[in-house]
Amino acid sequence: MNDEHNGPSTTPLNNSDYVKWFRHSSPYINAHRGKTFVIMFEGDAIAHENFTNVIQDIALLNSLGVQLVLVHGARPQIDSVLKTLSIKSDFHQGFRITDDAALNAVKAAVGMVKADIESLLSVGVPGSPMHGSRIRVVSGNFVTAKPKGVIDGVDFQHTGEVRRVEHQAIRELLQQHNIVLLSCAGYSPSGEMFNLAVEDVAQQAAISLRADKLLILGNDSGLINEQGQIIQQLTSTQLQQYLPELSGEAHSHAAAALNAVKQGVPRAQLLSYAEDGALLQELFTREGNGTLISQEAYDQLRAANIDDVAGILGLLKPLEDQGVLVRRSRELLETEIHRFYVIERDGLITACAALYPYSDKQAELACVAVHSDYRGSNRGQRLLEQIEQQARQRHYQQLFVLTTRTAHWFVEQGFVAGKVSALPQEKQQAYNLQRNSKVFFKSL
Repeated sequence: MNDEHNGPSTTPLNNSDYVKWFRHSSPYINAHRGKTFVIMFEGDAIAHENFTNVIQDIALLNSLGVQLVLVHGARPQIDSVLKTLSIKSDFHQGFRITDDAALNAVKAAVGMVKADIESLLSVGVPGSPMHGSRIRVVSGNFVTAKPKGVIDGVDFQHTGEVRRVEHQAIRELLQQHNIVLLSCAGYSPSGEMFNLAVEDVAQQAAISLRADKLLILGNDSGLINEQGQIIQQLTSTQLQQYLPELSGEAHSHAAAALNAVKQGVPRAQLLSYAEDGALLQELFTREGNGTLISQEAYDQLRAANIDDVAGILGLLKPLEDQGVLVRRSRELLETEIHRFYVIERDGLITACAALYPYSDKQAELACVAVHSDYRGSNRGQRLLEQIEQQARQRHYQQLFVLTTRTAHWFVEQGFVAGKVSALPQEKQQAYNLQRNSKVFFKSL
């Protein structure tokens, strides 16, 4: 996930762009192979015109070696059956009260949805995107349920909660290259069937399987803020604070994601089933898609180490070629790597900066660089804050920076223009008159 949302492109890729995209996606193909993803979608998704594309993307993931557990809902399908039978269904606290008549509708609807999904995953006619995929889909009584009981004096009857997920049996099926399909229904040891919330099944499956990711497909492309923009990423702590502001589907999906992450699932993602290719964008591009929920911040800001040299060199080279930064050799960078801080995402160094001491009172901020794909985010500010924090801890009183192209940015960050004569003596002697860099200072 990137800090900035980029919508899907509607322009077809030319051959060069396609090759470039495919090469950029290859690290993710390797990273996801053998990983376990739980993908949840509501009954509304199944009825949507884009669902065929979602199924095709799921088939592609399966062919690339991703172990997939699909969890489907069936609320609109249940409503349709109830309407046909002229049966009224009541709700309490957002949950259906499943009496005997409603349970029969649940059985019928869940069976139809299951059959529809299995048939879509079986398409393999020549000329179709799934030709030759040969997907095996397995479903069964993998979810043990218990009654929800009586709440506020209301008996939920055949509405239940997940008691246990048979994770070992599911794991064995996944290792045999099957897709496992779970429904919004569970069974008690006494043979009773219970109507379950699809979010409950999905989060418990992800937790029990120790899944690498929980992907929740909803109507919206993630969580939307007050300005109508997609919230790109949240830590579990941030989402916990934000959750009371949400309602409806956004609340139920976010709560499921939060619970999964808090109980050990590394990442959960809220995506749209209506957006063509959202699943592939999330898994095979750096920008990602939707809203990412993680235990810790997705981008890691840390001190650089010797393994980061190649990444930093790759980050600096375009700016060196443009004359924005002074060129540094690999050998020099290796000896100075302890002065650098980096921001890393999925193994890619997306930003860096360095702190060079020149006296007991002054230190230089140098090599501030942000990857071209991530400019416009707050990475530069985050690195500057880290550098300033380190400088204060070392009791420096002033930071200075030399720049030829980005003077305005440093002014915006509180730096003030100064004279070369105000630089430490050693830096004055090394000052390159031909570059004619502007000098800025910031008191700490």
